[in-house]
Amino acid sequence: MSLPPEFSLIARHFLPLAGEGALALSDDAAVLDVPAGQLVLSADAMVAGVHFLPDDPPETIGRKLLRVNLSDLAAMGAAPLGYLMTAALPKGTTPEWLDAFTAGLAQDQAEFGLAVLGGDTVSTPGPLTLSLTILGTVPKGEALLRRGARPGDEIWVSGTIGDGALGLRAARGTLADDGFLADRYRVPRPRLALGLALRGVARAAMDISDGLVQDCGHLCRLAACGAEVEAGALPLSDGARAALAADPALLPLILTGGDDYELLFAVAPEDAARAAEAGKASGTPVTRVGRFVAGASEVTALGAGGSPISLPRGGWSHF
Repeated sequence: MSLPPEFSLIARHFLPLAGEGALALSDDAAVLDVPAGQLVLSADAMVAGVHFLPDDPPETIGRKLLRVNLSDLAAMGAAPLGYLMTAALPKGTTPEWLDAFTAGLAQDQAEFGLAVLGGDTVSTPGPLTLSLTILGTVPKGEALLRRGARPGDEIWVSGTIGDGALGLRAARGTLADDGFLADRYRVPRPRLALGLALRGVARAAMDISDGLVQDCGHLCRLAACGAEVEAGALPLSDGARAALAADPALLPLILTGGDDYELLFAVAPEDAARAAEAGKASGTPVTRVGRFVAGASEVTALGAGGSPISLPRGGWSHF
């Protein structure tokens, strides 16, 4: 007896991604052995035309879907365990598109050491919509949380800032690029090793998805304090530095644009050396970019000479 179309699609494209506990994607749910410690769960959705360009290569769409969720685990200091995925596919989605999409997932499953555990596939008249729920583990009581920064703590970031927002412009063809910035937009770099190394070092942490200033504001609200970010201290890639040199008006976009998926974390001044060592041990550049200050829960970006920079917005809004 031949398989129904949906089950044939699952067998061809998603069964090769299944890991132990997925029960060959033949049951209603997965059954998973969980290591000792605490389970960390996070979910993100991506919609064509909102979170990725409709004509982006399908393999990069799969990789971005998985990586933005891995970035959430990194921000919690968690190690990946597996994931569930729902794909709402428009009519006319071709087997070749799905082959490339799942090839991207398979590539990153191998790189980051996890597998799909189950999910759902449906048809939709609307745009391609994808949702992924990721599972990770962390030793009990060692998860990094957003709550915990204090006035006087230093603000640190991983990697380089602004590449995601600039990369979107590059991908749309409105910003000169050799391919680096567009790739940074399409394929984020989840900082899993750094997240593990920051356990017991960072007082608070999160990943930068909605822009440095806005996400720093989340830490401020939970800490009931303010923050000052030094624009001159921001770590910039060669591509971002070239774009900014050509158009200094891009600075607010670098400060507030989303899709960086770098880690943002608070460090007590006496632990600065430990933060630098965590970066070195994980092979991830880390940079101090400001400090938390007493006062209202607001983030001020400082330019040359310590003068405030006027920003048209705080960051990306989902609504």
